[in-house]
Amino acid sequence: MTQPTHLTYSGIPTFARAPLVDPQGDWQADVAALGVPFDIALGFRPGARFAPRALREASLRSVPPFTGLDGVTRLAGVTFADAGDVMLPSLEPELAHHRTTEAARAVRQRCKVPVFLGGDHSVSFPLLRAFDDVPDLHIVQLDAHLDFTDVRNDTRWSNSSPFRRACEAMPNLKHITTVGLRGLRFDPEAVAAARARGHTLIEQREVEADFLGVLEQLPQGQNVYFSIDVDGFDPAIIPGTSSPEPDGLTYAQGMAVLAAAARSNRVVGLDLVELAPGLDPTGRSELLMARLVMETLCEVFAAPQEEQA
Repeated sequence: MTQPTHLTYSGIPTFARAPLVDPQGDWQADVAALGVPFDIALGFRPGARFAPRALREASLRSVPPFTGLDGVTRLAGVTFADAGDVMLPSLEPELAHHRTTEAARAVRQRCKVPVFLGGDHSVSFPLLRAFDDVPDLHIVQLDAHLDFTDVRNDTRWSNSSPFRRACEAMPNLKHITTVGLRGLRFDPEAVAAARARGHTLIEQREVEADFLGVLEQLPQGQNVYFSIDVDGFDPAIIPGTSSPEPDGLTYAQGMAVLAAAARSNRVVGLDLVELAPGLDPTGRSELLMARLVMETLCEVFAAPQEEQA
């Protein structure tokens, strides 16, 4: 007797219907999801703490393997696990950072490509600390905002500062490429500091004017971590985010950047942050972002498996 297939809206929602595992347990997988339901570092509208749960439910529409119109089957044989959520305190950011890093380290030891479901963008700093042993680490960041501010509202740990803190703490973090930058408000000191460090800052207007030129600026042959901020996308497409900026990336543009970077580098992990599902009553924001994560994994594992080892 074959195992029955759940309808999308039935069953217990784990990421892509993967088995639920203990981060510290005895398991191995190619891909493992870890939720970080934390949003107390936001400067505007809250709600990203609910994103891991919403993304898991949305992922039930995109359970691998997938066979496309071209007849090619993707993610066949790729194993998945869901490591649950980091057990976070409600109002202790330092303890939350510590637990996030430890959980991320545990997941990294047990899978090839960890997928971190945030949470506001401040969680990228404690997540990245779990990669402090990766040589010459590069970040490809999709984002409307630079998130390289030193201090905002008397704190150094907000969602405006994760990559500033990561660069200070991680000598192995060599470069950041940010795609989709736009908006009226930028911290001049943060922009100057990022440029002084040699980071690649790509505005959305450059994406519109010379997309092939943008793809040529992506890293090649490096260890790459993807940080996907939902507000990098146009809010007409993805409205469920705290700080939307108009005229952002289309889904196709964002996916093309991730696909090009995945094909030409070794992807060591990714996070998806700043999704606030309560701000989008249609539910399309989480559906499209869960799809984006899965399509990205299709690109990561499209290369021969020995290249992913």
